[in-house]
Amino acid sequence: MGNLSFASGWRKYVWLAAGIVAALFATNSAWSVPVAGWLFSIALMRFTRSCSALTGFACVALSSTAVTIVLVTVAGGLAGGPILLGCLVLSLLLSIPLLVDRLLFERLAPFAATLVFPAARAAVEFLVAAISPLGTIFGPLATTQSANLPLLQVVSVTGLYGISFLMAWVAPVVNDALEHRWDWPSIRTVTLAYVSVLGLVLLGGGLRLALAPTAPSLVRVAGVSVSRAAEERMREIDNFHAPEVLPEQKPVLRRAFAVLNDDLFARSRTEADAGARIVAWPEAAAVVLGEDFDDFLRQARDLAKDKAIYLDMGIAVILDGQPRSRDIAVLVAPDGQVLSTFDKAHPVPGLESLRPGDGIVSVSATPYGRIASVVCFDADFPRTMRTRADIMFVPANDWKGIERMHAATAVFRAVENGYNLVRETSNGIAITVDAYGTTLARTDYFSTTQQSMVVSVPTRGTWTVYGLIGDLFAWLCITGVAGLTAMAAVRRIGHRS
Repeated sequence: MGNLSFASGWRKYVWLAAGIVAALFATNSAWSVPVAGWLFSIALMRFTRSCSALTGFACVALSSTAVTIVLVTVAGGLAGGPILLGCLVLSLLLSIPLLVDRLLFERLAPFAATLVFPAARAAVEFLVAAISPLGTIFGPLATTQSANLPLLQVVSVTGLYGISFLMAWVAPVVNDALEHRWDWPSIRTVTLAYVSVLGLVLLGGGLRLALAPTAPSLVRVAGVSVSRAAEERMREIDNFHAPEVLPEQKPVLRRAFAVLNDDLFARSRTEADAGARIVAWPEAAAVVLGEDFDDFLRQARDLAKDKAIYLDMGIAVILDGQPRSRDIAVLVAPDGQVLSTFDKAHPVPGLESLRPGDGIVSVSATPYGRIASVVCFDADFPRTMRTRADIMFVPANDWKGIERMHAATAVFRAVENGYNLVRETSNGIAITVDAYGTTLARTDYFSTTQQSMVVSVPTRGTWTVYGLIGDLFAWLCITGVAGLTAMAAVRRIGHRS
């Protein structure tokens, strides 16, 4: 029981405090410090291994809830009862891996004991993403590592849960060293195993990047957002306010929406004349009353034919009654044909009243590769994004506070599935990455009055193991936790007998 006395008394609360402070910078937020994501669990594990299982879990869960609330409300700009309740539930779930580690680590062989926490962490992250309406926007450790390109390549095999596993594995390895007071013969096997695996992952990722073929062909893509001037003109229209579908409001709404839509059409023509072959709009960039949608689409088709471009449009269609709107991405070909219409499949919980789509992503064959579209929050759901495409468009609309974190999560989908990803965004950071996560273009909506993202995008993606096997690694982690639990139970029975 020497491990429990190492951080006894007041020292264990120093570890808890250190873990809480580090946790503020360890998640995918505006405050993110990537290295903190590797370190904070070390301190929290020192605390939980120095307490009873129930005390440790309660303290970590409560402190994690407080950290999450601060991050969501202060850094993310969100508030409200449902949001706070979600923070509580999420924090409780993400504290379970430390509880599992506390219950099992003394009952397993040293190497096996180090696998409990990373396997449990990856398993919980996967289950939260699969079951909850939040997807991967909050929780996964991996999302802080979107800029680490060699490490990022492992998600082409394991999904983002492979990175979370490696990051979580640091905590039991370091704690093993602390518990044995850095005695090398005692910690050699565990330490060398971790360093070897991490080294192989980084080496393999570096080789994947170095051996990536040069794109055989490129297409000029222009992402355009409504100009600030057009937004100001819209607000100056008499009696304009948020859409309420009342008969007497429709003429005012129609005039207000026309200001936005005309600006988008004009800017699209300008980019087409400058050489863009594909023009992409953000989420809900155009706003149209339901009865006006056919006329609006006719204008879009005429524009695509006139300029011989593909037009990927984010459109909000205002409906009578409930739900109040559709949030769609429409892809129009140069011949004016509508190739696909995708309804947002994952409305943001508590913030959007939409008619959700079925989540089936349509892929269109074009001279510029296979093209597909989803809408904003859909990119936080790996299952929705698993499709064979060459270029994935993600029209999005963020707000101040989440712009960095939301742009970062989209990078993982590109590497997981091997497609180039264009995320044109209002009120946030627009980003284009290739199939290896390399940033090709990046613009900040808040730093310019007229956002344009013009970029040459490869017309071919790449094959990935993840695209074939999906979340097999996450399921193996779930199986591993069950197996380690059974192993610990058998060992305990054996010791008693």
